[in-house]
Amino acid sequence: MRTLEQLQQLHAASLPAPRERGRIDLLVVRSAPGRHETPATAEVTPAEGMVGDRWAKRWGWQRDVERQLTLMMTSVAQLVCDGQPLHLPGDNLLVTLELGAHALPAGSRLRAGSALLEVTKKPHKGCKKFLTRFGVDALAWVNDDAGRANRLRGINCRVLVAGTLRVGDVIERVPG
Repeated sequence: MRTLEQLQQLHAASLPAPRERGRIDLLVVRSAPGRHETPATAEVTPAEGMVGDRWAKRWGWQRDVERQLTLMMTSVAQLVCDGQPLHLPGDNLLVTLELGAHALPAGSRLRAGSALLEVTKKPHKGCKKFLTRFGVDALAWVNDDAGRANRLRGINCRVLVAGTLRVGDVIERVPG
């Protein structure tokens, strides 16, 4: 596991992600607790989120449309995973796209593959699973003031228009 100082230095030295138009690098379907599948293609719908993901299997308060899909920057996942599989953070999409609040405020819309997503207000923060997988320094890094402002842990989205996502598809900010 990387130290806080290593994470900060490596992140500062990395190239910035594009702000308007990027790429879907990995799709993750969380089919069961601790089980992450990485298909080349996935469907998303307003009713189910990512089809097959355990989000749609939840009931009541746990099925929060504000947390329907989670996105994380691939570069940040690479830093915290430190050689481990990139599906470990458990985010539905790993993307090469700037996700910071300055670039994508709540309400921003993203065209991902043939789907339309909307960034929600609900913050995406590191949790107990993140702590267990990546350590206290990684958790502190994504959850400190700068980490939250830059959304290093990622963002939550909801599906506005159903569609197909493929690894390698464009993900871009759209007016709306």
